[in-house]
Amino acid sequence: MHKTLKLLVVFLFIGTTALAQTKELTLKDAIWGRYREYNPAQLHQLSWVKNGKDTYSYVEKHMLIGKNIKGKEVEYTSTIQINNALRDAGQDTLKHFPAITWINPDEIRFTNDNHFNLYQLKTQKIAQSISVKSDGKFADFNSDSRKVAFTVDNNLWVADENGMKAVTTDQNPGIVNGQYVHRREFGITKGTFWSPKGDLLAFYRKDETMVRDYPIVDFMTREAELKSVKYPMAGMKSHHVTVGIYNCKTQKTVFLKTGKPLDHYLTNISWGPAEKYIYIAELNRDQDHMKLNQYNAVTGEFVKTLYEETSDTYVEPLHPIVFSKTNPNHFYRWSRKDGYFHVYLYDTSGEMLKEITKGPWEITDILGFDPAEKYMYFVSTKVSPIDRNIYKVQLSNGKITRLDNADGTHQALLSEDGKYLLDTYQSKNVPRVTNLITNKGKVVRNLLTAANTLKDFRFGKNSIFTIKAADGKTDLYCRMILPADFDSTKKYPVIVYVYGGPHAQLVRNTWHNNARFWQYYMAQKGYIAFTVDNRGSDNRGAAFENVIHRHLGINETADQMKGIDYLESLPYVDKNRIGVHGWSFGGFMTLNLMLRHPEVFKVGVAGGPVVDWKMYEVMYGERYMDTPQENPEGYKESNMLNHVSSLKGKLMLIHGAEDQTVVMQQSMKFLRECIKQQKQVDFFVYPTSVHNVHGIDRVHLMRKVSDYFLENL
Repeated sequence: MHKTLKLLVVFLFIGTTALAQTKELTLKDAIWGRYREYNPAQLHQLSWVKNGKDTYSYVEKHMLIGKNIKGKEVEYTSTIQINNALRDAGQDTLKHFPAITWINPDEIRFTNDNHFNLYQLKTQKIAQSISVKSDGKFADFNSDSRKVAFTVDNNLWVADENGMKAVTTDQNPGIVNGQYVHRREFGITKGTFWSPKGDLLAFYRKDETMVRDYPIVDFMTREAELKSVKYPMAGMKSHHVTVGIYNCKTQKTVFLKTGKPLDHYLTNISWGPAEKYIYIAELNRDQDHMKLNQYNAVTGEFVKTLYEETSDTYVEPLHPIVFSKTNPNHFYRWSRKDGYFHVYLYDTSGEMLKEITKGPWEITDILGFDPAEKYMYFVSTKVSPIDRNIYKVQLSNGKITRLDNADGTHQALLSEDGKYLLDTYQSKNVPRVTNLITNKGKVVRNLLTAANTLKDFRFGKNSIFTIKAADGKTDLYCRMILPADFDSTKKYPVIVYVYGGPHAQLVRNTWHNNARFWQYYMAQKGYIAFTVDNRGSDNRGAAFENVIHRHLGINETADQMKGIDYLESLPYVDKNRIGVHGWSFGGFMTLNLMLRHPEVFKVGVAGGPVVDWKMYEVMYGERYMDTPQENPEGYKESNMLNHVSSLKGKLMLIHGAEDQTVVMQQSMKFLRECIKQQKQVDFFVYPTSVHNVHGIDRVHLMRKVSDYFLENL
């Protein structure tokens, strides 16, 4: 091509691209767009067909589609066909294709109102429908026994095609059956646990009669109404939990003899393959001593302790043991006992047979095993703490092989025969890709490459880099977004977005580096958006996290200030215009930064902040702080009420009136202390919101937050 023509083509390309990238995010785009119109395309309900001989399925345009490894396609059913079957069964029809679970290659399950429907694909008919009460909640279906456990108010029920049966009949509202316990800590997400064949049902029974009622006020009624909840605070009385075993055949219940003290934690419930035994990771209230205990599921008798784990800080069991499919006396345990989450093989005598994986990185997901259990497939941070990659490990010798071929954040589904995986990933510039790959990492077929839904928007540079923590040696990952029209000769204000607590990691190698669109929105307004994951945040190992133990806010703040040191070293950062915003633990961190470093932060917005850890719930609070009686100095130093006198900048607190996670008392105490000390602060409350503000209210919230920075920073 002629040189002049080449230059013309390049010019036209650059010019066209520049013209295309002219759109700016509205606030509504920034809040809802990521999950709606700007959410990259995906294969909805992607899954392997159970016993389907390497066939996977997904939902597209109201149709359930299946494909085998060779790409042969079959249309299983559609919303229209399902609705025809629902009419025949006397049920209401659906507007969208329902969420389904594969029972076998010819049968799927879906719910419709209070009906659990088993739908046959050959006949396009509902073969079986199990109804639960219209006010039933926490439903748990077992595909082998075709039974559903559910709760009504505080009692547990079981239903099958023959009807419903009450398992418990407690009248005291302080006794709760079949629901999650310990405020969803320790990986607990539900309160019922079916045995493998579905003949027995383990369930939590929570006695919270000893916990004082905590007042939550509903202001939306004609006269405000009190909605009392149980909210045990650190150092105060906690609820007592037991585990019942209901026999569906005899309709009898036995309770496991888990002993005393009664305020211990019963976590990570798992069944043995023969249904004779049940296993519980039991943790003392101090959360520094865990025992894996075995119980007889028929008599409830304690059998033995298989192993124990202790810590100078805390033990946090998060994953139930998983039994081997090839040897019923072996099980896999997921633990952080060597400092990082890894997998160990044990036998039922309690002997550790081998450490399956090891190293200074974390397993974040176990995908499964091949049928012969020669390999375990998993996702980990082995490449980088901000990436997630797919691996297999040979169980005989510990050899690890990476299976994906792209940096970024991967998640995968393993086929039942262990030969194939459905690999879906994102990275900074990759919205979403799904590939079918072999268990050796070869790409068989690309199933989806999503288009960039934000290609027309004008965004500034988004980069990830590391700085050193306050200890001078630990790498911390940072993300910085510059304004689209960035000019290095100018000075820019900065908004630090912070969380900083356990179980969260903000800086990740996902699409747009895991940034919230709101950060782009504020960058459009001329702000630099900055985030650093300090020590105490997730997926970096136990030592990285538990440095915060007994002194919440201290090391986290020191690390955040290293981020400030970096920002202030940049010639284009306006040192006099630095703000901070965070929610929940991030609200606590916002207060820490504003009050401990008032000379640095001009503006802060603290959402749902913890102010005084004595007023936070017992399980989380005592894990990281011990009790107020054991750690009075730590609680004193972490109490933001004791630092109000140093407030200088503009500060707004925002809280949901019905917040049951961080109760509004936290903000009320802070406001009262500000009044006492004649410190001016701003406050806004969402009358019907709980801990998070959702729906149209969230657009209002982020307008409030945005305007506060625009007006004051």
